[in-house]
Amino acid sequence: MQVTFYGVRGSIPTPGAEFVRYGGNTACVHVSLSDGTDIILDAGTGIRLLGNELVKKDSPIHLLLTHNHWDHIQGFPFFAPIYQKDRPIIIYPGQTALPEHDQILQQMQGSVFPVPAKALTSDISLHIIPDGQDSWQIGNATIRRLPMNHPGKGSAYCINDGNTKIAYITDNELYPPYKKETDFLTFADFARDADVIIHDAQYMVADMPAKSGWGHSVAEEAVKLAMACNAKCLALYSHDPERTDDDIDAVVEHCNQFIQVAESSLTLIAAAEGQTLQL
Repeated sequence: MQVTFYGVRGSIPTPGAEFVRYGGNTACVHVSLSDGTDIILDAGTGIRLLGNELVKKDSPIHLLLTHNHWDHIQGFPFFAPIYQKDRPIIIYPGQTALPEHDQILQQMQGSVFPVPAKALTSDISLHIIPDGQDSWQIGNATIRRLPMNHPGKGSAYCINDGNTKIAYITDNELYPPYKKETDFLTFADFARDADVIIHDAQYMVADMPAKSGWGHSVAEEAVKLAMACNAKCLALYSHDPERTDDDIDAVVEHCNQFIQVAESSLTLIAAAEGQTLQL
């Protein structure tokens, strides 16, 4: 399994010289399974560059959405494969509070975008997983989902491909002031023994309590979760739009000190655009 980051920023794209090393595009991760199946996690602005690669193929694309906030769907209208005739694109909506399963297509309607979804020539289908079913197959992989803690709710995902496992848990507030959809120990069990856990780390303790309830985790909490679930690697994700490359370096340094004190073998990285993990 191969994992490549195409968008790692939270909330809004961040162009500029201070955001070059980690990148300024919003959420999008490409997963290539051992059988060659293409899975995409979220459709933020990073999906545009991914589309320039996938348009060279004609095989099905499986798009797993966490939720419908703009930074997770806004790149979809610029995703080249949706303009390929008969290209199969299967969209799996997140478990949102309002069941707006087609919101990724509705954003192209009316005065908001010049090309309506009905004009697309690709073969787009919505695959709505029924309530109560939290696992299914895509290619060689078993997909599992879990409700995440975020305003409007949404889904976290685990992808198991043979002996390889990744967990994608973004826009998730591990300790929210509102009623939890999922508690810490359940997340730890969900991501147990993951080769890589990609987790929201948008905030630091210094950002609190001002941003408590906004639906994102403190980086130190993501480290605790990764250690609790015995993950091999933690990729800090959903970088705050105010955080420059140097700021993210400082977050990594701080979290590594936390790992050293805990005498953990966890490997820590900050997700960066163009970075590929070969698992």
